[in-house]
Amino acid sequence: MSTDNDSAASPAPATTGDRVRQVVVLLGSLVAIAGAAVGSGAFGGQPIAEAAGGALSASATVVAPGSSAFSIWSVIYAGLLLFAIVQLLPGRGGDARMRAVGWWFLGSMLLNAVWIAVVQAGWLWGSVLVIVALLAVLCVIFVLVVRIPSRRPLDTVATDVTVGLYLGWVSIATIADVAATLAAQEVGGLGLGESVWGAVLAAAGALVVVAVAVYGRTRPFVTIPVGLAAGWGLAWIAVARTQGPLTDVVVAVAATIAAVVAVVAPIIVALARRR
Repeated sequence: MSTDNDSAASPAPATTGDRVRQVVVLLGSLVAIAGAAVGSGAFGGQPIAEAAGGALSASATVVAPGSSAFSIWSVIYAGLLLFAIVQLLPGRGGDARMRAVGWWFLGSMLLNAVWIAVVQAGWLWGSVLVIVALLAVLCVIFVLVVRIPSRRPLDTVATDVTVGLYLGWVSIATIADVAATLAAQEVGGLGLGESVWGAVLAAAGALVVVAVAVYGRTRPFVTIPVGLAAGWGLAWIAVARTQGPLTDVVVAVAATIAAVVAVVAPIIVALARRR
């Protein structure tokens, strides 16, 4: 699963700092994931779609994904839990890659839990700040994963695939969050109208994936998951615009095309590099 001398030198001996990081990342991950699940209404309580006066519901804006789209979180949480466990295994303490991404992974999980808390409190502009910070952290992890090779297939799955899905989904969620916040402030169509802006934002989501695919072309196990997750979100935007109270043919078509581009682009780039 790895490339570019991925079987290079063995990891350095683990230090006390490494052991502390491993334990804290595991415990912090468990707390963050549990808190996020409870806060999102997975065990009862108010779902995110109903928080902040329904500003993030499937019919709030033309770029709001259908409610079923959020089932991807179960896969992302599973990946994050896998990472938390794998980074604690023997040989990972002194591993350069785990050293580089460990704290960032934990930070992303904590930011996700904070985002849920902020939304539940109804602070939409606060949610934008938090999700942008989360996106930035995931971009840092993505760059580190691209630059530092993986030594083991299991580590590749736990890091590359997990951060790929996480980054792809949060990219689309950021677009939806910003649009929802602006709509709640009754900003309006900003001179172009909701349909055109919806199409523009869908296209922007696809272009982000293309840029990610090109930059991370040496790591298809991270870029392809980015495309799959972003394509999933875009596809559910298209579905939501073809049914329910807020239909929009223009956005539905644009989101469908964008979803196809998001899924296919990383695959094409990866295959082109192999050739």
